[in-house]
Amino acid sequence: MERYDLGRRVVAEALGTAILVATVVGSGIMAQTLTNDLGLDLLGNTLPTGAILVVLITVLGPISGAHFNPAVTLVFALRQEISSRDATAYIVAQIVGGILGTVLAHAMFAMPLVALSLKARTGGAQWLAEAVAAFGLIATILGGLRFQKTAIPWLVGLYITAAYWFTASTSFANPAVAIARSLTNTFSGIRPVDLPGFIIAELVGAVLSLGLMTWLLNASGVGGKEIAAHDNDLPQPGVRDLPERAGPDPEKRRRA
Repeated sequence: MERYDLGRRVVAEALGTAILVATVVGSGIMAQTLTNDLGLDLLGNTLPTGAILVVLITVLGPISGAHFNPAVTLVFALRQEISSRDATAYIVAQIVGGILGTVLAHAMFAMPLVALSLKARTGGAQWLAEAVAAFGLIATILGGLRFQKTAIPWLVGLYITAAYWFTASTSFANPAVAIARSLTNTFSGIRPVDLPGFIIAELVGAVLSLGLMTWLLNASGVGGKEIAAHDNDLPQPGVRDLPERAGPDPEKRRRA
Protein backbone atom coordinates (compact mmCIF):
# COMPACT_ATOMS: atom_id res chain seq x y z
CA MET A 1 0.00 0.00 0.00
CA GLU A 2 1.29 3.48 -0.87
CA ARG A 3 2.52 5.65 2.00
CA TYR A 4 1.62 9.32 1.73
CA ASP A 5 3.57 12.12 3.41
CA LEU A 6 2.05 14.02 6.34
CA GLY A 7 1.20 17.07 4.24
CA ARG A 8 -0.99 15.08 1.85
CA ARG A 9 -2.60 13.16 4.70
CA VAL A 10 -3.44 16.35 6.56
CA VAL A 11 -4.98 17.90 3.45
CA ALA A 12 -7.02 14.72 2.92
CA GLU A 13 -8.32 14.95 6.50
CA ALA A 14 -9.23 18.63 6.11
CA LEU A 15 -10.87 18.05 2.73
CA GLY A 16 -12.83 15.03 3.89
CA THR A 17 -14.10 16.75 7.04
CA ALA A 18 -15.01 19.87 5.05
CA ILE A 19 -17.07 17.88 2.55
CA LEU A 20 -18.67 15.86 5.35
CA VAL A 21 -19.75 18.99 7.23
CA ALA A 22 -20.88 20.74 4.04
CA THR A 23 -23.08 17.72 3.39
CA VAL A 24 -24.50 17.66 6.93
CA VAL A 25 -25.21 21.40 7.05
CA GLY A 26 -26.20 21.79 3.40
CA SER A 27 -28.62 18.86 3.39
CA GLY A 28 -30.20 20.21 6.57
CA ILE A 29 -30.74 23.60 4.94
CA MET A 30 -32.13 22.00 1.78
CA ALA A 31 -34.49 19.78 3.79
CA GLN A 32 -35.87 22.76 5.70
CA THR A 33 -36.31 24.63 2.42
CA LEU A 34 -38.35 21.82 0.88
CA THR A 35 -40.57 20.74 3.79
CA ASN A 36 -41.88 21.76 7.20
CA ASP A 37 -42.10 18.13 8.33
CA LEU A 38 -39.40 17.48 10.97
CA GLY A 39 -39.36 13.78 10.16
CA LEU A 40 -38.67 14.45 6.50
CA ASP A 41 -36.11 17.07 7.50
CA LEU A 42 -34.23 14.46 9.50
CA LEU A 43 -34.50 11.89 6.72
CA GLY A 44 -33.23 14.46 4.23
CA ASN A 45 -30.28 15.10 6.52
CA THR A 46 -29.58 11.44 7.27
CA LEU A 47 -29.36 9.88 3.82
CA PRO A 48 -26.86 12.34 2.28
CA THR A 49 -24.64 12.07 5.37
CA GLY A 50 -24.49 8.29 5.26
CA ALA A 51 -23.93 8.33 1.51
CA ILE A 52 -21.11 10.88 1.56
CA LEU A 53 -19.30 8.92 4.26
CA VAL A 54 -19.16 5.89 1.97
CA VAL A 55 -17.71 8.05 -0.80
CA LEU A 56 -15.20 9.94 1.35
CA ILE A 57 -13.84 6.88 3.14
CA THR A 58 -13.49 4.98 -0.13
CA VAL A 59 -11.70 7.83 -1.94
CA LEU A 60 -9.59 9.38 0.84
CA GLY A 61 -9.11 6.36 3.09
CA PRO A 62 -6.07 5.10 1.16
CA ILE A 63 -4.39 8.49 1.68
CA SER A 64 -4.98 9.38 5.33
CA GLY A 65 -7.03 6.56 6.80
CA ALA A 66 -10.17 8.75 6.55
CA HIS A 67 -10.51 9.61 10.23
CA PHE A 68 -12.36 12.95 9.71
CA ASN A 69 -12.98 12.81 13.46
CA PRO A 70 -10.78 13.69 16.48
CA ALA A 71 -12.32 10.83 18.47
CA VAL A 72 -11.21 8.34 15.82
CA THR A 73 -7.74 9.88 15.69
CA LEU A 74 -7.51 9.69 19.50
CA VAL A 75 -8.35 5.98 19.39
CA PHE A 76 -5.64 5.24 16.82
CA ALA A 77 -3.16 7.32 18.81
CA LEU A 78 -3.96 5.25 21.92
CA ARG A 79 -3.43 2.13 19.81
CA GLN A 80 -0.05 3.61 18.84
CA GLU A 81 -0.94 3.42 15.16
CA ILE A 82 -0.35 7.15 14.67
CA SER A 83 2.24 9.34 16.35
CA SER A 84 1.22 12.16 18.70
CA ARG A 85 2.64 14.68 16.23
CA ASP A 86 0.63 13.32 13.33
CA ALA A 87 -2.47 12.96 15.51
CA THR A 88 -2.27 16.60 16.52
CA ALA A 89 -1.93 17.65 12.89
CA TYR A 90 -4.91 15.47 11.95
CA ILE A 91 -7.12 16.97 14.67
CA VAL A 92 -6.25 20.55 13.75
CA ALA A 93 -6.95 19.78 10.10
CA GLN A 94 -10.29 18.16 10.97
CA ILE A 95 -11.43 21.17 13.01
CA VAL A 96 -10.34 23.70 10.38
CA GLY A 97 -11.84 21.58 7.60
CA GLY A 98 -15.13 21.26 9.46
CA ILE A 99 -15.41 25.03 9.95
CA LEU A 100 -14.68 25.57 6.25
CA GLY A 101 -17.40 23.04 5.45
CA THR A 102 -19.98 25.10 7.35
CA VAL A 103 -18.84 28.28 5.61
CA LEU A 104 -19.07 26.53 2.23
CA ALA A 105 -22.59 25.24 2.90
CA HIS A 106 -23.75 28.72 3.92
CA ALA A 107 -22.16 30.24 0.81
CA MET A 108 -23.92 27.75 -1.47
CA PHE A 109 -27.29 28.78 -0.02
CA ALA A 110 -26.49 32.52 -0.03
CA MET A 111 -26.55 32.72 3.76
CA PRO A 112 -24.22 34.60 6.15
CA LEU A 113 -20.98 32.62 6.17
CA VAL A 114 -21.05 32.15 9.95
CA ALA A 115 -24.10 32.24 12.23
CA LEU A 116 -23.80 31.02 15.82
CA SER A 117 -26.42 28.38 16.51
CA LEU A 118 -29.25 28.98 18.96
CA LYS A 119 -30.36 25.32 18.94
CA ALA A 120 -30.19 23.85 22.44
CA ARG A 121 -28.76 20.35 22.71
CA THR A 122 -27.92 19.63 26.33
CA GLY A 123 -28.75 17.42 29.29
CA GLY A 124 -27.95 13.91 30.49
CA ALA A 125 -29.98 12.14 27.81
CA GLN A 126 -28.23 14.05 25.02
CA TRP A 127 -24.79 13.39 26.51
CA LEU A 128 -25.58 9.70 26.95
CA ALA A 129 -26.77 9.57 23.33
CA GLU A 130 -23.49 11.08 22.14
CA ALA A 131 -21.44 8.63 24.21
CA VAL A 132 -23.45 5.75 22.72
CA ALA A 133 -23.09 7.17 19.19
CA ALA A 134 -19.30 7.46 19.50
CA PHE A 135 -19.04 4.07 21.21
CA GLY A 136 -20.87 2.40 18.35
CA LEU A 137 -18.86 4.22 15.70
CA ILE A 138 -15.53 3.10 17.15
CA ALA A 139 -16.82 -0.44 17.61
CA THR A 140 -17.91 -0.47 13.96
CA ILE A 141 -14.51 0.75 12.75
CA LEU A 142 -12.44 -1.61 14.90
CA GLY A 143 -14.66 -4.58 14.12
CA GLY A 144 -14.49 -3.77 10.42
CA LEU A 145 -10.69 -3.50 10.54
CA ARG A 146 -10.53 -6.90 12.25
CA PHE A 147 -12.88 -8.85 10.03
CA GLN A 148 -13.75 -7.00 6.80
CA LYS A 149 -11.56 -4.02 5.94
CA THR A 150 -13.01 -3.49 2.49
CA ALA A 151 -16.49 -3.06 3.95
CA ILE A 152 -15.56 -0.20 6.31
CA PRO A 153 -16.91 2.62 4.08
CA TRP A 154 -20.30 0.95 4.00
CA LEU A 155 -20.20 -0.10 7.64
CA VAL A 156 -19.52 3.46 8.81
CA GLY A 157 -22.03 5.02 6.42
CA LEU A 158 -24.77 2.57 7.46
CA TYR A 159 -23.98 2.92 11.16
CA ILE A 160 -24.23 6.72 11.08
CA THR A 161 -27.43 6.49 9.03
CA ALA A 162 -28.95 4.25 11.70
CA ALA A 163 -27.54 6.21 14.64
CA TYR A 164 -29.19 9.41 13.38
CA TRP A 165 -32.49 7.74 14.23
CA PHE A 166 -31.84 5.72 17.38
CA THR A 167 -29.93 8.38 19.36
CA ALA A 168 -31.65 11.38 20.96
CA SER A 169 -28.82 13.65 19.77
CA THR A 170 -29.01 12.52 16.12
CA SER A 171 -25.50 11.09 16.43
CA PHE A 172 -22.89 13.82 16.03
CA ALA A 173 -20.23 11.32 17.28
CA ASN A 174 -17.51 13.72 16.15
CA PRO A 175 -15.98 16.70 18.04
CA ALA A 176 -14.82 18.45 14.84
CA VAL A 177 -18.27 18.19 13.30
CA ALA A 178 -19.86 19.39 16.54
CA ILE A 179 -17.63 22.49 16.56
CA ALA A 180 -18.46 23.20 12.92
CA ARG A 181 -22.19 22.76 13.53
CA SER A 182 -22.10 25.37 16.30
CA LEU A 183 -21.47 27.93 13.56
CA THR A 184 -24.75 27.32 11.72
CA ASN A 185 -28.12 28.49 13.04
CA THR A 186 -29.96 25.95 10.92
CA PHE A 187 -31.49 22.48 11.28
CA SER A 188 -28.18 20.77 12.11
CA GLY A 189 -26.85 23.38 14.54
CA ILE A 190 -25.86 23.20 18.21
CA ARG A 191 -25.35 26.12 20.60
CA PRO A 192 -21.66 26.80 21.27
CA VAL A 193 -22.36 26.64 25.00
CA ASP A 194 -23.51 23.02 24.58
CA LEU A 195 -20.29 21.90 22.87
CA PRO A 196 -18.28 20.86 25.98
CA GLY A 197 -20.87 18.31 27.10
CA PHE A 198 -21.09 16.79 23.62
CA ILE A 199 -17.34 16.66 23.05
CA ILE A 200 -16.59 15.10 26.45
CA ALA A 201 -19.33 12.50 25.95
CA GLU A 202 -18.01 11.63 22.48
CA LEU A 203 -14.44 11.16 23.71
CA VAL A 204 -15.56 9.09 26.71
CA GLY A 205 -17.68 6.86 24.47
CA ALA A 206 -14.79 6.39 22.05
CA VAL A 207 -12.30 5.43 24.77
CA LEU A 208 -14.76 3.02 26.41
CA SER A 209 -15.37 1.39 23.04
CA LEU A 210 -11.64 1.03 22.47
CA GLY A 211 -11.27 -0.75 25.80
CA LEU A 212 -14.12 -3.17 25.19
CA MET A 213 -13.28 -3.91 21.57
CA THR A 214 -9.60 -4.47 22.37
CA TRP A 215 -10.68 -7.22 24.78
CA LEU A 216 -13.48 -8.56 22.60
CA LEU A 217 -11.34 -8.88 19.47
CA ASN A 218 -8.48 -10.59 21.30
CA ALA A 219 -8.35 -14.09 19.79
CA SER A 220 -6.82 -15.80 22.85
CA GLY A 221 -9.00 -18.70 23.91
CA VAL A 222 -9.34 -20.91 26.97
CA GLY A 223 -6.02 -21.88 28.50
CA GLY A 224 -4.17 -19.33 26.38
CA LYS A 225 -4.65 -21.32 23.16
CA GLU A 226 -5.25 -19.32 20.01
CA ILE A 227 -8.74 -19.47 18.52
CA ALA A 228 -8.92 -19.70 14.73
CA ALA A 229 -10.36 -16.32 13.92
CA HIS A 230 -8.42 -14.75 11.09
CA ASP A 231 -9.40 -11.64 9.14
CA ASN A 232 -12.30 -12.43 6.79
CA ASP A 233 -12.28 -16.04 8.05
CA LEU A 234 -14.82 -16.51 10.82
CA PRO A 235 -14.83 -19.99 12.40
CA GLN A 236 -17.60 -22.34 11.29
CA PRO A 237 -18.10 -24.89 14.08
CA GLY A 238 -18.56 -28.41 12.85
CA VAL A 239 -17.74 -27.85 9.17
CA ARG A 240 -14.24 -29.30 9.42
CA ASP A 241 -15.63 -32.41 11.16
CA LEU A 242 -18.06 -33.34 8.37
CA PRO A 243 -15.74 -35.96 6.73
CA GLU A 244 -15.35 -37.80 10.03
CA ARG A 245 -19.10 -37.68 10.67
CA ALA A 246 -19.81 -39.07 7.21
CA GLY A 247 -17.81 -42.19 7.95
CA PRO A 248 -14.83 -43.74 6.13
CA ASP A 249 -13.96 -42.56 2.62
CA PRO A 250 -15.79 -44.85 0.11
CA GLU A 251 -12.63 -45.03 -2.01
CA LYS A 252 -10.67 -46.33 0.96
CA ARG A 253 -13.36 -48.98 1.61
CA ARG A 254 -13.07 -50.26 -1.98
CA ARG A 255 -9.29 -50.52 -1.70
CA ALA A 256 -9.68 -52.54 1.48
